[in-house]
Amino acid sequence: MKAIILTHEGDKIGGLQTAELPIPQIKDDEILIKVHAIDINPVDNKTLQGKGQFNNIKNDDPIILGWDASGVIDAVGNDVTDFKIGDHVFGLVNFPGHGKTYAEYVAAPASQMALKPDNVDDETAVATTLSALMAYQAIHKADIKEGERVLIQGVAGGVGFFALRIAKSLGAYVIGTAMGKEEAFLKENGLDELIDFQTTDFEHATDNIDFVLDTLGGKNILKAFNILSPKGRLITIPSGIGDEWKSVAEERGIDAQFLFVHSSGEDMAAIADLLRLGVLKPNIAHRFKMTDIIHIHELMSGGKIFGKIVVTIY
Repeated sequence: MKAIILTHEGDKIGGLQTAELPIPQIKDDEILIKVHAIDINPVDNKTLQGKGQFNNIKNDDPIILGWDASGVIDAVGNDVTDFKIGDHVFGLVNFPGHGKTYAEYVAAPASQMALKPDNVDDETAVATTLSALMAYQAIHKADIKEGERVLIQGVAGGVGFFALRIAKSLGAYVIGTAMGKEEAFLKENGLDELIDFQTTDFEHATDNIDFVLDTLGGKNILKAFNILSPKGRLITIPSGIGDEWKSVAEERGIDAQFLFVHSSGEDMAAIADLLRLGVLKPNIAHRFKMTDIIHIHELMSGGKIFGKIVVTIY
């Protein structure tokens, strides 16, 4: 099979090469997926440069980037009972860890995958994996109730946009920070209030918030404590933001947590239901083919491409 392997990290795209590899052998609890489409995320590019998930995969041979996949099952392990050959599945593979989805075939634990809804294509499904899973796990963990006031930092971003749609499906009143030019699109997708971060400090524009989803980090997480209701909750997802916010949360008795997304077939099945119902619909910015993957990373490393990136493999 064809795959894109990483031979060494740290010099932009120089470590990426196209290779011919054996089709993976599956374990008893795994399924072999003939990949139709993958999603490329910022963590892929960070890993390429020696950050992100690199320490988790650096001792493997070969190193194959990628964690999101949608495709058709080509083989099932002896212990797999929930899927069969020919099923169309999608999901986030072995995150955190080694997903190996930049390839024509991928071996994935059956417990991490879900059936793809019949009413969406592979590109739509795969674009609703890592970012959507992170949003779902955050909203689920926050236990949002109907009528609660929710603030999403970076509501136009990959995670923020999915979180908006999920929170609205639960009956929340959603406020988001984004650029003013995004207002019409976001309100078409359910946003109740937009705070233009280019002109307005959210700390002085709202209050009595029951839940804050912080996708930005930095000073934003500290300011968020000042707008929470007495029983407010906060979840932050950026890494490398220090521990000051933990002390503030403890001092004020606020339930604040860091969330790191993890592969989960159960959660992917819930996302599949939301896709089927039309609650979730990814905003795909770029569509490429497998032969473009090295060029995609060149564009990402140079800051020349933004938004949701989907790659067709077949």
